[in-house]
Amino acid sequence: MSLATGIVMADTIDADAEAANPKYAGIVVDAKTGNVLYSENADRLQYPASLTKMMTLYLTFEALEQGRIRLDTPVPFSVHASGQAPTKLGVRPGGTVTVEQAILGLVTLSANDASTALGELLGGSEERFAQIMTAKAHALGMTRTTYRNANGLPNTAQMTTARDQARLGIALRQHFPQYYGYFSTQSFKFGNRIIRSHNRLVGSVRGVDGIKTGYTRAAGFNLVSSVQVDGKSIVGVVLGGASTPARDNQMRKLIAAYLPKASSRGGSSDLIAQTAPQPAAPVAQTPVSSAVAEASLSRTASAPDTHSQPASAQVAFADVAQSKSENPLLQQEMPAVKKVKTQAIKQASVAAPAPAPAYVPPEQGDTSVDELTTASTKEAQPTGWAVQIGVSASKVGAMDLLDSAKSKGGKALRSAKPIAVANAGSYRARFGGFDDQRAAVNACNALKRAGVKCWAMAQ
Repeated sequence: MSLATGIVMADTIDADAEAANPKYAGIVVDAKTGNVLYSENADRLQYPASLTKMMTLYLTFEALEQGRIRLDTPVPFSVHASGQAPTKLGVRPGGTVTVEQAILGLVTLSANDASTALGELLGGSEERFAQIMTAKAHALGMTRTTYRNANGLPNTAQMTTARDQARLGIALRQHFPQYYGYFSTQSFKFGNRIIRSHNRLVGSVRGVDGIKTGYTRAAGFNLVSSVQVDGKSIVGVVLGGASTPARDNQMRKLIAAYLPKASSRGGSSDLIAQTAPQPAAPVAQTPVSSAVAEASLSRTASAPDTHSQPASAQVAFADVAQSKSENPLLQQEMPAVKKVKTQAIKQASVAAPAPAPAYVPPEQGDTSVDELTTASTKEAQPTGWAVQIGVSASKVGAMDLLDSAKSKGGKALRSAKPIAVANAGSYRARFGGFDDQRAAVNACNALKRAGVKCWAMAQ
């Protein structure tokens, strides 16, 4: 299925108040097909504020996936990290938290000190980490995004767009399903404090499972939201909101208006190009900061210019059709549901990353974006969730990959259906037929423990 062909007509939305807001930008993307369901100033450069932490977390999850750090790895706080402006955890210079506590601090409190500390851990310095962040953004197709720090505190050179933030939101969910659940955390205990999330939509709007809020005076009130309901999946972005209530109400209205328009059928769910992780050295033998920085930069060393998009990482979001009067506000509120109390994710509930395999077949390194997806057999492709293990130039090669993987997956793959999905001259090897995300992630974790690279995805 071509991601560039599905053009969806947006409703004309009457909202004089938000239309008069010069900072406003927004986008809603169908996370299954890449279709843009709604767009307003989506490519205009704006300040990300704390949405910056989404990339800090992306690189943290990548380091966890590669085995370079663990959830219990200590994160030291330098004088620079401890001195960041609030909001913050308030750790003194020389103190430490675990990687997991830092993650929780970012997704709930949007802790600036913890974000900087993670950046220094992974990059050696915040400045070098910002270079890694920018290179990774460009590798993901976020070609108009530039980072200068790890937390989003004001810097006039740190810019992004609504479209780029939608790409990052989709990438976080698709590339790291085993860690994505952190974004739904509503509170966690830190010392004697109970820290509650700034994201008011999680737990109050049906289907919202994250992702991140942000605010500075120059940026306005920002929000990226991921929604999964009844087989439909969207990511929405609001930048430059006039206030927290105005921003949250705008997102509620976008969800109410455009979630019904999203596809409930299988599409190209791996929309964002992913650089294949390289084998990681043992944590105990390799200094974290230098190892992660060098590995990250080596995979994205030739970052494209911020105004040119690399073909290998391009995400062809189909532009929304222009209506006579584009207006970002909607009249219909999405009904709120009763707020549900949730606990922070426990370390034991997140599977530890398996060591990287000693050898990855060349076809598993293909990370191009799906431009054409058809079933490789006359049977209908399974719906629900799938686990992809690699790409081959031939259907026979893809099936061989699946046969080999199934013998290693054990009971987790007992009822899975091997499928080779044609994709512009290649075949993607997937196990389909999983009823929900948890089953797919469990199967993928079993494969990873056996040395097979994989990721879970909605079909």
